[in-house]
Amino acid sequence: MIVALLNSLAAPLVCVGVLFATKEILGVPYDDRYLALGTIAALLCMLTIRPVLAEQHRSFSSSWTLASQIGLAWLLVICVLLLLGYATKLSSLYSRRVLFAWFLFTPAVMAAAILVLRQWTRRALLASGQACTTVIAGANRASRRLIQSIAERPELGLTFKGLFDDRCIERLGDVSPTELRGRFSDLGPFVRQEHIDTVFVAIPFNHLERTKAVLTELRDTTASIYYVPDVFVFDLIQSRTVDVNGIPVVALCETPFAGWRGLTKRTSDILLAVLMTLLALPAMLVIALAIKLTSPGTVIFKQRRYGLDGHDIVIYKFRTMTSSDDGANVPQATKDDKRVTPLGRFLRRYSLDELPQLINVLQGRMSLVGPRPHAVAHNETYRRLITGYMLRHKVAPGITGLAQVNGYRGETVNVEDMQKRVDYDLEYLRHWSLALDLKILAKTLTVWLRDERAY
Repeated sequence: MIVALLNSLAAPLVCVGVLFATKEILGVPYDDRYLALGTIAALLCMLTIRPVLAEQHRSFSSSWTLASQIGLAWLLVICVLLLLGYATKLSSLYSRRVLFAWFLFTPAVMAAAILVLRQWTRRALLASGQACTTVIAGANRASRRLIQSIAERPELGLTFKGLFDDRCIERLGDVSPTELRGRFSDLGPFVRQEHIDTVFVAIPFNHLERTKAVLTELRDTTASIYYVPDVFVFDLIQSRTVDVNGIPVVALCETPFAGWRGLTKRTSDILLAVLMTLLALPAMLVIALAIKLTSPGTVIFKQRRYGLDGHDIVIYKFRTMTSSDDGANVPQATKDDKRVTPLGRFLRRYSLDELPQLINVLQGRMSLVGPRPHAVAHNETYRRLITGYMLRHKVAPGITGLAQVNGYRGETVNVEDMQKRVDYDLEYLRHWSLALDLKILAKTLTVWLRDERAY
């Protein structure tokens, strides 16, 4: 009862609280019109945000998902308020500063308050013994991870009650006798007798008939049922669940820059690339002049590389060699390479030849951070030698990357070196975050100053 009341009142109370706090901070005197505005907004929050929170204490959705749902619901509230203000011609009666600050800060405060409330609620339910009781059908890596998550994250509000599998305890590896409650045929009676709230079915894909039998048995219960596919048998890259017109599917290999994350990545690239270009422009002009005066040929070297999804792109570099190779055979630069000019050796040592790639970033062909692009000829060679090599092209190539700040920069002497570089590239795809990008950029500055592998 208390939990339901808190969930119902959280959004309206935050909405009104932020409005009056904003008014006080900005020094706007009290007026009954703000009381009326707060009351209308609170009612709208009850109508739009309350459904989002109605079952949130039983939901396994991420904090980001809940916060985004709250943000969208608040946007709907704003639209309704603006429409009412326009229709009644009353919007001019309110301070623009107050309204703008209120519209801006309310969703953040509301999301933070509701997330804290969700964690507190689940912990309280767990402490009182009223948390959702849970059993798992099937012992594998997926179910072991699920059991570990339930133990490590009490805010999920789940109490693990046992595991069911047709195999004997000796064949189940690290499953303890206290965890194993019986065979699949024992699952239905156990759920009914113990009033289990949630059942996770983690039976492997190839045991379809067994899965059907378990689901049929569970239809005679009131438990919520979730299927947990053992996707860990695959090499996962940005695994997530999506739906295609209502049909649930599991993404096993996907770009990390789908949806809002792609917008975040592109926005940060543009802002940082513009800043870096402005700071580097004087040095770039000096380098361009020096190249023109010290060796014949063009200032900018252009070469085809593989970009996003393996499509050809043209990247820019300051010319550092006497030749401009871009064909079926592109020899890598080696130590004491005769093709490198004296100025080019200095530029390559400190990666100053890469500065024109800031233009590639602004064009959208490259990113500041990502797998380094290789010459097309090298891609065609290594894609046949290294499993998963082309997966690194699920994102736009970068000026610097996780492999480069971990010592894999410059010439790749053998396939093993390239394999390690690719391993780091795929690790970047699996764990991308804006914080990781910023960390790589910061580390790049120190690595480039002392790295002896660039030549």
